[in-house]
Amino acid sequence: MNTPPINPLKEKKDRLRQQYKALRADIPAEERARRDAAICQSALALVSFRYADVVLLYAPMEEEIDVLPIAEAALQKGKKVAFPRCDPENKSMEYHFIQSLEDLSISTYGIREPAAHLPIYDQSAYSHGAVCFIPGLVYDRRGYRLGYGKGFYDRYLSAFHGCRIGVVYSDYIIPEVPKGRFDIRCDILLTEKNVRVPR
Repeated sequence: MNTPPINPLKEKKDRLRQQYKALRADIPAEERARRDAAICQSALALVSFRYADVVLLYAPMEEEIDVLPIAEAALQKGKKVAFPRCDPENKSMEYHFIQSLEDLSISTYGIREPAAHLPIYDQSAYSHGAVCFIPGLVYDRRGYRLGYGKGFYDRYLSAFHGCRIGVVYSDYIIPEVPKGRFDIRCDILLTEKNVRVPR
């Protein structure tokens, strides 16, 4: 019986995932809520957010940072708001516009997603661009992220021309994450303490 070859990059990423999933699970709910609220407040002050026509967000799962208040604020400001819908067959995703958070329901991987019939975001139709808030388990100082290993965001972001904003707790930014040639950097790292521009 042939055993699959060892992938050192995958092994490094998997070890980091386990480590930071455990650390994140240990953060008290009250502390998470405080940090999340600070991140959302900082997001609304970003120039890139204020001038964007479209705001791309994610519906948080498990202990992910809750960015839904950003969606509510964007909708109140008259911005277009979209959330991703995943296609497990080809490991791709598309963003669909919503009118309210009630348009999200449990779907693939147990994540809240917009319905397939809702309009799809086409970035070529918006002259003032978009901002995309991106979840991650951990980021490094250069803006690279470690996600859950499915590759959805890296595939989507490879063709995205707007501002990529990594959402992360300040103590979850490490010197370097293991990365491959398809991993995409973020333009901004948004934490509960400050806004960083990766170098």
